Amino acid sequence: MVTKKVLNPSNLFNSVPYGFSQIVVSDPGKLVFISGQVAWDENYDLIGENDLSEQTEKSLENLKTAIEAAGGTLQNIMMLRLYVVQLQEEHSSVIANQLKKCFGEITQPASTWLQVNGLANDKFLIEIEAQAVI
Repeated sequence: MVTKKVLNPSNLFNSVPYGFSQIVVSDPGKLVFISGQVAWDENYDLIGENDLSEQTEKSLENLKTAIEAAGGTLQNIMMLRLYVVQLQEEHSSVIANQLKKCFGEITQPASTWLQVNGLANDKFLIEIEAQAVI
């Protein structure tokens, strides 16, 4: 079993309320790189049109499906990159609530959030990619 240790030094801002850890450390294992997940279901139906919360939730569900297909769990995810269309300050709490719902508050992955002008489909509001160690 891969161990996952999170570090949140007191001289960095407290990222836990935002649903991620500042640093994640893991022992060696199988590296998994997951392509950006969006709010499409298996039939290409968009879940949550014009709703960032629903699209974030569906993207994280798809991420869970992907990591499980690789033989892992959400706890194996070390790093997230979130691409958010026209990210605004008020979006932070929406995304953070979904991250906390998905990952809990103990072993949250590290993450980077990026504002983008658009994604592959103009109805996508968010895309989430991940790196994991199993």
